[in-house]
Amino acid sequence: MIYCFPAILNSGELAAIQPKLQGASFIDGADSAGWSAREVKRNLQVTAGTPEYEQIARIVREAFMRSGELQTALLPASATSVLFNRYQQGMEYGPHVDSPIMGNMSNAIRSDIAITIFLSDPRSYDGGELTVLMNGISSQFKLEAGAAIAYPANTLHHVTPVTRGVRDAAIIWVQSQIRDPAQREILWDMENAKRLTFSREGKSPSFDLISKSRANLVRMWAET
Repeated sequence: MIYCFPAILNSGELAAIQPKLQGASFIDGADSAGWSAREVKRNLQVTAGTPEYEQIARIVREAFMRSGELQTALLPASATSVLFNRYQQGMEYGPHVDSPIMGNMSNAIRSDIAITIFLSDPRSYDGGELTVLMNGISSQFKLEAGAAIAYPANTLHHVTPVTRGVRDAAIIWVQSQIRDPAQREILWDMENAKRLTFSREGKSPSFDLISKSRANLVRMWAET
């Protein structure tokens, strides 16, 4: 399942991040790719560990942790450090699947879900659509600055060539407490059913039964 979330970053956070990106140090994005993905990855990546990186990564990480929708939909157990990618004119990332395990022995996580948080106004660049192939259907996404998309990391996906302007984005990979994406979708649907029932009936017997069932399914399926 693919989830889109508007305004994960607010206007103040975007205003703080964007100038830092302009002065940030970048390296070749292929340096962080696997041996096959390196053949099709043509972008830039903010150098980790620099003061600019630490400042903007903290903003994005706090926004990710603050978002109740992201936390409820993905049920994260752990997440990678934030990666910042830049695509200038002529850059792209060809079809690839993300590494199943990220990090090292002391902090390795299973990459169940990839999150892209768009940082550039979509009207400021052409191309650069995130394209995800699921069940034989190819879907393209180019969201407003501050919005996020979360999608299964085991899918083939790519970023189309940027033909004008600059596309900046933040990337986070998540290991979910619920490994099975079909189970995560059921839990997300039940959460939405809870909220809809509460809006119509308040804390009714129906609401309590849905809440109980969802909570017990989390207990049944969660890996902790």
